[in-house]
Amino acid sequence: MRRQELAHVLRAACSIAEDRDVVVVGSQAILGSYDEDDLPAIATMSSEADVAFLRDAERKALQVSGAIGELSSFHETFDYYVDGVELELIALPDGWEQRCVTWDLQSADPARPRFVEPHDLAVAKLVAHREKDRLFVSALLDAGLIDHRTVVERARMLPEKYAGSVSSVTSWVESHRDHRK
Repeated sequence: MRRQELAHVLRAACSIAEDRDVVVVGSQAILGSYDEDDLPAIATMSSEADVAFLRDAERKALQVSGAIGELSSFHETFDYYVDGVELELIALPDGWEQRCVTWDLQSADPARPRFVEPHDLAVAKLVAHREKDRLFVSALLDAGLIDHRTVVERARMLPEKYAGSVSSVTSWVESHRDHRK
């Protein structure tokens, strides 16, 4: 997905939800911090944008996913889609809200998007621990767009309910670093 495509998705999602305030939480949140031309190819391969609303989140997630989600006519027409999600289901380090990245791309109007900061995004991806997530984080680390130390620090800031994931995230990051030396 490219930035202009993400802007299109955000416009549509915010219009459907009648809410301008949206948080991009999946891999495409990286587009809030970096232009697609500055990213490794794997970072923009997804055709899915995971978005969350802050108010009435569950209803809006269902509403947006139903209208422009996977296998919708929107998806068939544009080859990309939205997955409405709820923030409570995502492993984000404490304080992530204050570190969000904003974007004032006019083509996203009326959306006022915020994007999960890249290190916080890496932690969420590593807690999910799917192969595609590990490849995504590995590519960002290899490109020098995020650093090992900060990812480990952020993992240690995970809420208590994710305490069991801190050591696996830390081990994965340290193993990645050691293999790159």
